[in-house]
Amino acid sequence: MKTHTRFFARRLLSVCASGTLAALFVVAGAVQAADDPAMYNTVKAKLERGEQVVGGTISTSDPNIYCAMANAGFDYLWIEMQHSSLTYQEVATMIRICPGPALPFIRVPDATEGDVQKAVDIGALGVIVPMVDSLQKIENAITFAKYPPIGKRSLGGGQYGTLWGRDYRQSANDNIMVVAMIESPAGTEIVEQIAGLDEVDVVFVASTDLGSFMGLRQGDEEYEAAVTRIRDATLRAGKYVAGPSAWKGTRDGYTFFQGPPETALIRSGARLSLDGVAEPGLPRGVAPIEGSEGH
Repeated sequence: MKTHTRFFARRLLSVCASGTLAALFVVAGAVQAADDPAMYNTVKAKLERGEQVVGGTISTSDPNIYCAMANAGFDYLWIEMQHSSLTYQEVATMIRICPGPALPFIRVPDATEGDVQKAVDIGALGVIVPMVDSLQKIENAITFAKYPPIGKRSLGGGQYGTLWGRDYRQSANDNIMVVAMIESPAGTEIVEQIAGLDEVDVVFVASTDLGSFMGLRQGDEEYEAAVTRIRDATLRAGKYVAGPSAWKGTRDGYTFFQGPPETALIRSGARLSLDGVAEPGLPRGVAPIEGSEGH
């Protein structure tokens, strides 16, 4: 962890001093111990230390908004490509223009080779896989997110790794995280197998869609039993449990949270500026309706 600590400090200094990704990864190489893989995924490092992480959700292509979110204090940005019109070119531009402290995690539209490989090629340090209701789906995501010998991600000249150095393949395999979203009864039934896959890092309890597909709502006995099953299976497998930020501090075992989207933050900021009070929210521990946090 000493190596990681030195790297994080130098990372921030390099970004502030030069604003260039190239300098960032030169620093990473300089402080890496010979027997320790380069760890530039600060989200993964925080989780390994037992800390919680929170990400802001973004679905707009405006680089200024992306930069504001990337420097607002979030640990990562949940870049929403399943429920938005964002293109990979737009996301690639945002990531390259603004290397802020919040790391880019992309929720891909599906676990196809094209979607997953494009996401990691343009710089995603986390691949969020929606609607995992079969082992094949999450195994596909792992295959295309990881280089051999773990997966079958292919090499290409336009990949983000051109800025990450000669050991990019190993560094990518060590750092890129895979997040499996459980959103249906079918996914819940195989959650033990999903969480048990070596390359699955995080299992996300999709609070709203899970209830929608079950025909239930938060607080219903069957719904709560499903949520508990997902959490317990994930923790038994030694993985991290994720959920909406509304559950932060209200449910045990959760360490990875999806925060509000830029639209909600703009609205809250406007109300605070105009009225001196933030927008009233839901009762503590109650997840918002579908769309407001993107899950």
